[in-house]
Amino acid sequence: MISILRRGLLVLLAAFPLLTTAAPGQTAREVIQTTTNQLLSDLKANKQQYKADPQAFYDALNSNLGPVVDADGISKSIMTVKYSRKATPAQMQRFQENFKRSLMQFYGNALLEYNNQGITLDPAKGDEGDRTSVGMKVTGTNGSVYPVQYTMVKLDGEWKVRNVIVNGINIGKLFRDQFADAMSRNGNDLDKTIDGWAGEVAKAKQTADSSPEKAVK
Repeated sequence: MISILRRGLLVLLAAFPLLTTAAPGQTAREVIQTTTNQLLSDLKANKQQYKADPQAFYDALNSNLGPVVDADGISKSIMTVKYSRKATPAQMQRFQENFKRSLMQFYGNALLEYNNQGITLDPAKGDEGDRTSVGMKVTGTNGSVYPVQYTMVKLDGEWKVRNVIVNGINIGKLFRDQFADAMSRNGNDLDKTIDGWAGEVAKAKQTADSSPEKAVK
């Protein structure tokens, strides 16, 4: 079972792109670099405040979510076409809000345990087309290096995060499988699945936590 690093990585990867607005014309790598720097700076400045008042941290994350994350695309990907095409705009909006809120609540505390381990970005890839990836490596306290990969899509000329693979765990697929399982258990009741999504995120977190550790040697 992986240590707190994996749990911290999950929220780090969810939160890196949430704390800033990408400047027009930035490359995909620059979007990740800028948001990573801002996140770590914010944590350094406010960590004790956030530890004393975790809700303030969750609120800060939630209030800044959006500018560089393709929330609509992520939500539809988790639901898959099978369910998203049947969802009303109100249901999709509610799912997006529940999804973001549950991530912050379940993973926020792990992020507060981040202790300035090393983070480096891989060399830039070409940004031709409307889809690319940005690689990152996080060094743990034991010296092991853990790989991270962001899937980026270009929407209206700006790069946004569509998915993240953390230490071999495809976060999008993890939640997609969790959503399909919940729909099956709930008799295909979309409202029930949306309203109970916080519990599904908790189950997905347990699945991630129990996955084998995969450090880059």
